[in-house]
Amino acid sequence: MQTPSFRPGKTQVPEWRSRSSRTTRSVSAKGYGFRELGKPDKVDENTLFAIASNTKAFTTASLAILVDEKKIAWNDKVSKYLPDFQMYDPWVTNELTIRDIVSHRSGLDTFSGDLLWYDTTYSTDEMLRRVRYLKPVSSFRTRYGYQNLMFIAAGRIVEKVSGKPWAEFVRERILTPLGMNRTTTSVTDMKDNFAYPHNESGGKLRSLPVGFLDNAIGAVRLNSSVADLSKWIRLQLGRGTFEGKKIFSEEQSWTMWSPNTLQPISEAASKNNPTRHFNAYAMGWGTYDYYGRKIINHSGGLDGMLSYTVLIPEENVGFVVLTNSESPAFQIMMAKIRDMFVNAPKRDWNAEAVKQIAAGKASDAEENAKVDAARAPNTKPSLAMSAYAGTYTSQMYGDVTIAEENGKLVLRLGPAPNFVADLEHWHYDTFQIHWHPTVHYNFPRGFVTFTLDKNGKTDQLKIDQPNNDFWFYELDLKRTK
Repeated sequence: MQTPSFRPGKTQVPEWRSRSSRTTRSVSAKGYGFRELGKPDKVDENTLFAIASNTKAFTTASLAILVDEKKIAWNDKVSKYLPDFQMYDPWVTNELTIRDIVSHRSGLDTFSGDLLWYDTTYSTDEMLRRVRYLKPVSSFRTRYGYQNLMFIAAGRIVEKVSGKPWAEFVRERILTPLGMNRTTTSVTDMKDNFAYPHNESGGKLRSLPVGFLDNAIGAVRLNSSVADLSKWIRLQLGRGTFEGKKIFSEEQSWTMWSPNTLQPISEAASKNNPTRHFNAYAMGWGTYDYYGRKIINHSGGLDGMLSYTVLIPEENVGFVVLTNSESPAFQIMMAKIRDMFVNAPKRDWNAEAVKQIAAGKASDAEENAKVDAARAPNTKPSLAMSAYAGTYTSQMYGDVTIAEENGKLVLRLGPAPNFVADLEHWHYDTFQIHWHPTVHYNFPRGFVTFTLDKNGKTDQLKIDQPNNDFWFYELDLKRTK
């Protein structure tokens, strides 16, 4: 794979245990590259990275501890612990269980509602209150839909049952007993030796501030190092026991690794990995088969931070890859290490990634050319700039404001103060979005379109911002001021 002059930091830790005794030990812990662009500080085995959605397994482990203590059951109704929590369909609200919310089968779309927690000022309770406005895309328990908000609800259940903040419970019952002393539950606790995220959201590779995600409990909050995560892997391979300390039972280990929600395997995916016959989500973990082995895994992704945790129980091995860039390096490293441990035929994952990136760029260029060709030349806005200014409100999300500043339109997302963009006229009543540098997601080209009512006044704002994570089309924005 082609690499820039700056080598983002990466770390990897293989783990194994004896098949007979379940004794575990760390085989390798190493860092590569740098913690921040333009700075000399190098990554080592103790460097902290945001592990993003790898946090979810810590939440299910917390729930498993409560199940062992008979304080909850996996099939308990969510409403038993969160009586104010509502889904769009009242019947689903009544039937939704803890098992449902940690296995991504709520009926909501993958990433639906993620704009509620991403870079917003909303409290945890306010995020969960607004879930009721998210419309399902499938029948309850019939289809996989990856859900961060459901894991935030799971984190809140941990708090309600234990009487402690999610972060405190995770630290007391998991991190401290394992000796994961550098792992933090908030970026505010990272005092030294941590990596900065990097991406090209500013037009070229840049260092980003670490993201503040404290209200997204249960889903994405943890920051850890490979040295600490080696202990977490050893706990998992030890089926809930680490160096004689029982954190959760072996029964709960099997439960958390057992498939709950099947995921489809396309013909193309089958050809790419012909030994994969099933793909499913368990609870806080994904699982699939690969060259006759069951793989337990999860990835994590935030702005400028991508990671993987992989367990291969039949080979008594596990490893984690942490990176502070958005290159496919984390996937390449994961695949190469995984293949080594299952004796898979040699495959050049690096070369394949280079081809995929080139194909993606070609596809993007083709799509941009189509958009350019569809632009109507020499058109003007229907109204004066000041007439577009106002407040447009989404019941689910909140207010989005349009202001006229120095003869130009500026868009602001009320719940996310960093989300500010200049709007440049494209054609008719459509404007191109130019996000300010305060936006750290690497968005491709996007547009907003104003619609007019019968009196010629703007009545709706539609945001068409393509990306792979946040669904702006869920914002049903109607003018309120």
